[in-house]
Amino acid sequence: MTTVQTAGFPLSDATTAAVRAISAAGGRPYLVGGCVRDALLAPGSTPKDVDLEVFGLGLDDLRHALQTVGRVDEVGRSFAVLKVRRDGEDLDVAVPSTGPGTRPEDAARRRDFTMNALMVDPLTGQLLDAVGGVADLRDGVLRHTGPGFGDDPLRVLRGVRFAARFGFRLAPETAELCRTLPFEGLPVERVWGEWRGISETGRHLSAAVVALEATGWLAHVPQLARLAGVPQDPRWHPEGDVLTHSALAGDAAAVLADEAGLTGDDRTVVVLGALLHDVGKATHTQVRADGRITSHGHAEAGAEVARGLLTALGAPAGVVDRVVPVVREHMVATTATRGPSRAAVRRLARRLVPATMVEWSLVCGADHAGRGAGSGPNPTTAWVEVAASAGVDRRPGRPLLRGADLVALGLVPGPSFRAVLDAALTAQDEGLFSDRDGAVAWLGELAADGRLDDLLGR
Repeated sequence: MTTVQTAGFPLSDATTAAVRAISAAGGRPYLVGGCVRDALLAPGSTPKDVDLEVFGLGLDDLRHALQTVGRVDEVGRSFAVLKVRRDGEDLDVAVPSTGPGTRPEDAARRRDFTMNALMVDPLTGQLLDAVGGVADLRDGVLRHTGPGFGDDPLRVLRGVRFAARFGFRLAPETAELCRTLPFEGLPVERVWGEWRGISETGRHLSAAVVALEATGWLAHVPQLARLAGVPQDPRWHPEGDVLTHSALAGDAAAVLADEAGLTGDDRTVVVLGALLHDVGKATHTQVRADGRITSHGHAEAGAEVARGLLTALGAPAGVVDRVVPVVREHMVATTATRGPSRAAVRRLARRLVPATMVEWSLVCGADHAGRGAGSGPNPTTAWVEVAASAGVDRRPGRPLLRGADLVALGLVPGPSFRAVLDAALTAQDEGLFSDRDGAVAWLGELAADGRLDDLLGR
């Protein structure tokens, strides 16, 4: 593979071709943004998402030059961004919004954070650091580049996302500026885009919570904000209040999700499920007269709180509907008085739908790990083992008895069928039958001894 070596990382053939085409047309291409940042964080790696900013060429001349490289699509003329596709790779190539006569140093100052304002000349390997991004990257600091940062308040949440991804902290002056920026009016789809990024790429949810607190934007997630200062029994939670525990559980969930190879919505369900699992404690925590702290019923209460929060953030229904049952059921294993039976596991698997036993187990494991060092093994391990042996770890079994079986007995369809089908599902989960023939035989037994009439209300 032909490469251009620069700033410690090789460029792909597609990027190399684009760089050469732009240079031949008289333009000055620079690698910008995340690809430079990530290369400095991981020297020697080839960047996956390449952004090029081109100086000295107008958009039309740039488009013409890139047509020799691959397919070129324009993303909104007002943004002056071209997408180039070659060999299965996509490159974003732009000219500065202020025009081709802009200096690279001035373009850098229009970016969000100093670590994202680093630029590299791919032909010489020269690193351009106009605003101190190298030092901030080294020190793990998120610092805004200038007053233009406030032009887009969503950059506050972008900073929270970077805190979650890298574990970085906000510079005091940046946090102060963020506190003056409005949340109201931000399109919900853009808000969810940042939260999706937090849950899909974040490994430091506790740093994200710290960033939310520092910017004052935790107030815009009131269901989480109310957990600050809510006490917990120190025997079980030596780490501190509920918000501290929730953030640590989010950290643990990210590790467990990565170990399980989860990506996309699957990772989002586990990470946000862990972060939100105790939101019900805000209203269900009591300090008793003897000093003991209890939170009975918080799991059930927290399910709808989590639903409201995720819906307000713009989460898609498919994510919301998986997080909610995980939150509702996260106490099952720790409150059980005996080991899990197949019947109990089947019932739980059915209550979790559309979430899975595996997702539930990862969230419960994160909850346990979020109690600090010495928390011990995941209390759901035996439950998942039973679920796997019963074949319900990923999806509960389909109901074996059907309405058609009741009609075959001469019954007229109606609301009363529900009681019979529910009873059949319970019997199936308890192992009274395991196939269609067994289900029909079970129904026949109910009809023979009169229990079917009782269920039908006759």
